[in-house]
Amino acid sequence: MALVFIAELNAMSSTITILLLLALVLCSPADAAFNIADYGAKSDGRTDSSEALLSAWQAACGSTGAATVYVPSGSFLVRRAEFSGPCKSNKIKFQIDGTLVAPSGYGTAGEWLLFDHVEGVTVYGGTIDGRGSSLWACKAAGHGCPAGAYSLVFRNSRGIMISGVTSVNSELYHIVIDNCDGATIQGVRITAPGNSPNTDGIHVQMSSHVTITGAGIRTGDDCISIGPGSTNLWIEQVNCGPGHGIRQAKFNQLRNI
Repeated sequence: MALVFIAELNAMSSTITILLLLALVLCSPADAAFNIADYGAKSDGRTDSSEALLSAWQAACGSTGAATVYVPSGSFLVRRAEFSGPCKSNKIKFQIDGTLVAPSGYGTAGEWLLFDHVEGVTVYGGTIDGRGSSLWACKAAGHGCPAGAYSLVFRNSRGIMISGVTSVNSELYHIVIDNCDGATIQGVRITAPGNSPNTDGIHVQMSSHVTITGAGIRTGDDCISIGPGSTNLWIEQVNCGPGHGIRQAKFNQLRNI
């Protein structure tokens, strides 16, 4: 009799445990998704969608759990955009199915798309088009040209990933990792004409634990440039050309490359 009672208690305990786990799963909030189209972005390549993009970012940044900023198919014009942290969530995915396009003749010094003081951000897929031809033509003509802009910059950040992104025609460097700890760049495609000046594919400086793998880079300058203060950098399976290869700063400024 006692054995039967114990067996019934064990069965009841297992049932309660299963019900509690099921309740936790059902009650857990789903990952939040913020579609820039819901904030007014237009996929016509002409309407300025900067504010819509930033509003979606602010919503994701304020989420307490995993969140996604979603850029749907189409072409979205974006002027300079700064995605600032720190955020409540350390698991934000910036998913691009379409194309982010810079204004023609952008020419503003600094960065076009800047992530600053963020953690656990992934930029995944899609295309970013820096439309740098106007600046290159100005430089070729020897006129007084604006400094230009880097396309995608991560600064003062941790645990970041850039995966499957295509970057084309950046005015200056395509991807910049600056003062970051823990960055993975994988499966990116970077292109600019062979005569486009200062269009480095990936630039890393003052950063540690950076991995670059599976990249295809065709630019007018360095495929990968490594600035001072870079440590624990791993590069493999990079297809480079045209371009100037991989260029490092002075060896005494680098460790574990």
